[in-house]
Amino acid sequence: MKVLKYTAAFCLTFFMASIMMLQAQNVEFDKKNFPNDKKGLKQALKDIKEGDGYYARGRGMYLDALNYYLKANTFNPNNALLNYKIGVCYTVLDKEKALKHLKIAEDLNPHCAEDLYYQLGKAYHQNHEFELAIEKYKAYKNKLTPKQYNEVAPALNKKIAECETGMELIKKPAKVFIDNLGASINTMYPEYCPIINADESMLIFTSRRDNTTGEKRDPQDGKYYEDILIADRAGESWKVTNPGKPLNSDLHDATVGLSPDGQTLYVYKGENGGDLYECVLKGTEWGKPKRMDKTINTKYHESSASVGPDGRTLYFVSDREDGVGGRDIYVSYMDDKGKWDDPINLKELNTIYDEEAVFIHPDGRTLYFSSKGHKTMGGFDIFKSVYENGKWSEPENLGYPINTADDDVFFSISASGQHAYMSSARAGGIGEQDIFLITFLLEKPLSTNSEDNLIAWRTEPVSETVMENTVDVMTASLTLLKGRVLDDDTKDPVEAEIILTDNTTGEQLATFTSNSATGKYLVSLPSGKNYGIAVNADGYLFHSENFDIPNAAAYQEIEKDIYLKKVEVGKEIVLRNIFFDFNQSTLRPESKAELERLAQLLRENPTIKIEISGHTDNVGSAAYNKGLSERRAKSVVDYLIGVGISADRMTYVGYGFDKPIASNDTDEGRQLNRRTEFKITSK
Repeated sequence: MKVLKYTAAFCLTFFMASIMMLQAQNVEFDKKNFPNDKKGLKQALKDIKEGDGYYARGRGMYLDALNYYLKANTFNPNNALLNYKIGVCYTVLDKEKALKHLKIAEDLNPHCAEDLYYQLGKAYHQNHEFELAIEKYKAYKNKLTPKQYNEVAPALNKKIAECETGMELIKKPAKVFIDNLGASINTMYPEYCPIINADESMLIFTSRRDNTTGEKRDPQDGKYYEDILIADRAGESWKVTNPGKPLNSDLHDATVGLSPDGQTLYVYKGENGGDLYECVLKGTEWGKPKRMDKTINTKYHESSASVGPDGRTLYFVSDREDGVGGRDIYVSYMDDKGKWDDPINLKELNTIYDEEAVFIHPDGRTLYFSSKGHKTMGGFDIFKSVYENGKWSEPENLGYPINTADDDVFFSISASGQHAYMSSARAGGIGEQDIFLITFLLEKPLSTNSEDNLIAWRTEPVSETVMENTVDVMTASLTLLKGRVLDDDTKDPVEAEIILTDNTTGEQLATFTSNSATGKYLVSLPSGKNYGIAVNADGYLFHSENFDIPNAAAYQEIEKDIYLKKVEVGKEIVLRNIFFDFNQSTLRPESKAELERLAQLLRENPTIKIEISGHTDNVGSAAYNKGLSERRAKSVVDYLIGVGISADRMTYVGYGFDKPIASNDTDEGRQLNRRTEFKITSK
């Protein structure tokens, strides 16, 4: 009986092993394996040959190779080498399918390709199965000769370290929604480098679609040449247009950055090794891109760039020879002549690997970038660093699920800091690389004065990753001022120059331009300054605004249309940047920039005469307020006389609280009533 037991057990084991061998048997594309379907075999071999031709040309042609390989795989799904090649192709297209086919290849024949275990490790890695990835990476390592290992050791050990980082980050996920922007933006082709303007009404991005301008492929990677596409918000969706030439050409044209006011676009063109260009929006048309200064462009490759809120600070990426690693982040400052100074390498942020896709937040102090060299979980991860006390903070990984084991790059965050846009090759995408919306979870949506409601609460996501329920988010410390510049009489749009001044120091911080076709303008005001804003256009009186924003001020949006008045008799202007101490008539130093603007207006219009008037609120007696307002008006006239304006062109008067422009029942109303004005009395 014991012998029969052992015999039965042996037979069962042998039978099961035979079944497993049959299930995992590698089937070659050979006549002996398909004696009854020679025609099908011939076509399959032809498909494999066609696929191999594309496969040999690299990643850019993997989609074309797949079209042929999958046909052959339908004929014979049990060939190890074919499944291996299909798996490799899918590593840039569909991470789950890549793993599926590479596992089939291993089951059929673990020796079908020298780097099968490496590719399996990569596939597990991309699918966030980090322990299995490490196991396969080590299996690949054990197959190498000492010489082979020395050649790949740094890269292989880095992959293992990335998996270890991934296991750490995935335990403490960032609290966000991540939504694919959907088919109105993304296609089966790569879409990346999203640039959002500060109020999120316009999205500019790069795509490599088959209808690219010129409809040609780059021979280096086999993909279609890049084009710049522009998406305008249309209700709850996006309206995408290709602006065509001259912005796009028959070769590479890619988004790089957008000026703070949305009127200047920085682009990449594949010329001279890869250079940066800028083009200006005139009305509704983008002008011809103009190559940037030689201090920025070199014979090396300059790729991404971002301009600070002052319009005079440029962060960009280059692989020039004085770098720390492969691709480094640099900063350049614009001089008084409008030229960019020699760039400075931000060595505290750069590594021996690559940094890419730099983006400076509208607050002017928070820098986002992608890196392969800091502590990443695979490929490029997105990091941020804050400039404080004269130095950049240690780069901080934004965490999972913002970052994945694949390339996560081109991070562009809204002025509010509530949500961001990025491109990623993560699983579940529509194409090879897609654009995603990140929404940082809040207790409730921030209230704003903007007509543009927050995207996260008014669009339906295509796919959604949710981590946790709510979290307090540190919003950006800045004020976003936007609106239109219009003619006061006709209400037509006016192209105007908007000058931003630090009233405390008198320094001119930045200059912006309103759009000639729409009159729209947009200005970012980081907290911590007393801002004077002057709006100038030929033939008009200047318009002034004052925003004194303390350091602790939270993010806010203010929408304000500005109406410019023609230089005509009877027109009045409030001088909002004239300041006096309480109950005093001595001009404060912060008034100088506004006074100089008024003096310049009088110099440019030498025949006009004006009345300077002082106004108060209703606190105190009528007699006292009239006297105070008159003394203040006289102080303005005295200043103008002191800088060369003839006294006979000016009169002054104090109206006290006789001419209020707001209610005196509130603090806000009384503040508006305390003002200095000028009026044209003759021309």
